[in-house]
Amino acid sequence: MSTPLVLVAHGSRDPRSARAMAAAAAAVRGARPDLDVRLCFLDLSAPSVEQVVDAVASEGHAAAVVVPLLLGSAFHARVDLPGLLAAERVRHPGLDLVQADVLGDDERLIAAVRDRAVTAGAAADDPSVGVVLAAVGSSRGEANARTSAIAPRLLSGTAWSGVEVCFATTEPTLPQAVTRLCAAGARRIVVAPWFLAPGLLTDRIDAAADAVAPDALRADVIGDHPLLVEVVLDRYRAALPRTRTTRAA
Repeated sequence: MSTPLVLVAHGSRDPRSARAMAAAAAAVRGARPDLDVRLCFLDLSAPSVEQVVDAVASEGHAAAVVVPLLLGSAFHARVDLPGLLAAERVRHPGLDLVQADVLGDDERLIAAVRDRAVTAGAAADDPSVGVVLAAVGSSRGEANARTSAIAPRLLSGTAWSGVEVCFATTEPTLPQAVTRLCAAGARRIVVAPWFLAPGLLTDRIDAAADAVAPDALRADVIGDHPLLVEVVLDRYRAALPRTRTTRAA
């Protein structure tokens, strides 16, 4: 019996978000049909973490690896999810729950965003293209700085005139990013979301683009990109040796 892989997504009132995460989970299952892959959500969407852990325990599993479908190591990864898993360990003392690392700013996810931009029509060898990398944003300056550091990594290997980061919840805003790109010589703008799934915040970014750059190309979210699947499975494999059953073997 393989150790289950429990994917934990953020959750949203927007049903598109849950559908996108379900597609990502399906892609992981497709890559590893031998693996027991389950999806749950921290909030607002079903099933919950508690429901999935209950099912894993009731089926007699000794351990599970929990992979957060999160791009940053913020409150949900550092406080919320560990607290939930601690409570589940009390409820199910025979089940070893190991939390894997977040997806983070893995180079493969940056490559996935680059691929989404190219698929949207922003040829990698086109110097007239300027890319707005749109992210959530945080109240913590250091978190925003880490996201901003993705810009030159996304630009690498292309002839694009520049990449500017904007945030849905703080500055710099999308209009500010577009202004900077145009000043640097960009004549074609592509908005590339640093998001796993669509939702209210990606709609906010799209609305801002409609207002200041209506002709901008719109790249898709990372979603079920094959490179996301690679990262998820790597996080699972890295955490697997930390399970109690593996340590005892």
